[in-house]
Amino acid sequence: MLDHCTNEADKPKAKRNGKFMIALRIMVFVLLIVLTVILYQTGWMELFLKKDEALAFLESLGAWKFLGFVTLQVSQVVLAPIPGEVTGLIGGYLFGIYWGVLLSSIGLIIGSFIAFSISRAFGRPLVERFVDKSILDRFDYLIHHRGSLLIFFLFLFPGFPKDYLCFVLGLGHMSTFQFLVVSSIGRLFGTTLLTLGGDFIRYQQYGRLYVLIGIAIAFTLIAFVFRNRIEKLLKALHLRDCKFPE
Repeated sequence: MLDHCTNEADKPKAKRNGKFMIALRIMVFVLLIVLTVILYQTGWMELFLKKDEALAFLESLGAWKFLGFVTLQVSQVVLAPIPGEVTGLIGGYLFGIYWGVLLSSIGLIIGSFIAFSISRAFGRPLVERFVDKSILDRFDYLIHHRGSLLIFFLFLFPGFPKDYLCFVLGLGHMSTFQFLVVSSIGRLFGTTLLTLGGDFIRYQQYGRLYVLIGIAIAFTLIAFVFRNRIEKLLKALHLRDCKFPE
């Protein structure tokens, strides 16, 4: 596929971070593989898929439950089978609104960095093992795009596979810092809603919970109904930026 929006000077420089960064990313990838094997072999993966069991497990960690929850959030970004909605609710239930949002955000930032770095270090052949081909084809135009606003909206609106986007964007031209800032701010709205939901469940504030669910459903339905139009608009903005680069 021809890159109609980039030039030779924009191509990522494979050695720009030096041997240390390459070694670090390889180490992270190896650790990720080991962690995945451990989760499946011990049955913990099934545990993390169920909210009640995950809650009991984190509570059993005592003072270490903060670290356990952050690790869980990291895993749900990199390991697709773990649903992010469950972990977000758990954060609010265990730690309340403020600590829940903070700890969730820390885990999401670390997980996003790992996914992005794996993609950038090892390229498309490895990413294809993590991301379905249909998703890669759907968001292939992002590889040739650096616009922060476009990426922000993809992370903000529900219905877009945000965790997979971390891998896709790692193949493109965004700097790591820019990616982390934009994706973290974009995720914050959804993270806050989930954390609020968990906090309402914790204190049995079901009236507020139902209102929150209604708002979330309305927002999700709007995004779902207009998803194709939103994607077309974002692609149109991409093409406009290509024609009129800064």
